Amino acid sequence: MHWLQAGLWLLGLGLVIWAGMRMRWARLVALLVFLTLDLIMFGAFVRLTDAGLGCPDWPGCYGRLTPAQAHVQIHQAVQEEGGTQGNVSPFKAWVEMIHRYVATIIGALITVMAARALWARRKGQGMRVGLPLLLFAWIVVQGMFGAWTVTLLLKPLIVTLHLMGGIVLLLLAAWFWMRNRPEMQPLNAGAATRWLTRAALLALLVQIFLGGWVSTNYAAVACSGFPTCNGSWNPPADWSAGFTLWRDLGRMPDGSAVTLQALIAIHWAHRLFAVVATVLVLGAAGLLARLRELRRLAGWLVVALAAQIALGVSVVLLQHPLVPAVAHNGVAALMVLLLTTAAWRTSGGRRARQPAAPPAGMRGMQNPS
Repeated sequence: MHWLQAGLWLLGLGLVIWAGMRMRWARLVALLVFLTLDLIMFGAFVRLTDAGLGCPDWPGCYGRLTPAQAHVQIHQAVQEEGGTQGNVSPFKAWVEMIHRYVATIIGALITVMAARALWARRKGQGMRVGLPLLLFAWIVVQGMFGAWTVTLLLKPLIVTLHLMGGIVLLLLAAWFWMRNRPEMQPLNAGAATRWLTRAALLALLVQIFLGGWVSTNYAAVACSGFPTCNGSWNPPADWSAGFTLWRDLGRMPDGSAVTLQALIAIHWAHRLFAVVATVLVLGAAGLLARLRELRRLAGWLVVALAAQIALGVSVVLLQHPLVPAVAHNGVAALMVLLLTTAAWRTSGGRRARQPAAPPAGMRGMQNPS
């Protein structure tokens, strides 16, 4: 039975690679963007269900391909921890491994993209290979952070950087997607629109890092009430302890427990910078809306921002329920996708651009745009 499970997984991965070799470029990159967005949301589900150590080794589960094969070890760990409320349970093991399976599929697709790009370049088809190779290098680094997340026992900085790695992967994949969509040509939107859009994207990335720092330190419930924190506009916050980055989960470098004041600082920083990010995103949306071609994109950006604020408030007022918390992560990733699209569309007017892929070709190793 174990060999059958392994064979089915390898067969499925082989089908993914085969499909990646046959797809048109734009469709392949669109699939990569979709799967990366899903993986970011599922990664949030892993964190919020405390499933990060559901399989406490890497890349398998107790050295096996599936939790079903490791059921004896999982049952023993549950007994040692006194129940399924600990780090390990059958549910948590499957959640963690499904996350790894999807990441493996994304890695396989990126490897196919890099191979196809290099092949097209070798055949003299004018393919630019910078982004495909950068995506390949980035997924390797992301895999390393995935391993460190487990082996370093959910060290907050590593887990947060793993989240940011997924966000940057989405950004790079979206940029590559735009390059392969002829209808998404860059516009000369003016310097103000171009730079404010980029500033909004940068602010959003900082805000996501702060949100990840809240999540990985379990600081989401450190502040109750909204808009104040525990009834105060100036809550007692230990900023130095809250932003001591290199430490174990729940512990300071000297081994002492992280205080409530440190958790308040982490939470309050996320709320305060949300004001900065909101102002910049609204400003960028206002400038984008002045262009007829980008008016709809600006509208979706405002809708996503409103949904994100509502979800953030609900997470605080409802004491961190699972579904809104996962959705809060997902909408943040969606906003990255929208702002990356906006940054691409407003990047014209500076120099002529070569196509990211040849304009025509056949199925297989040749690369239609």
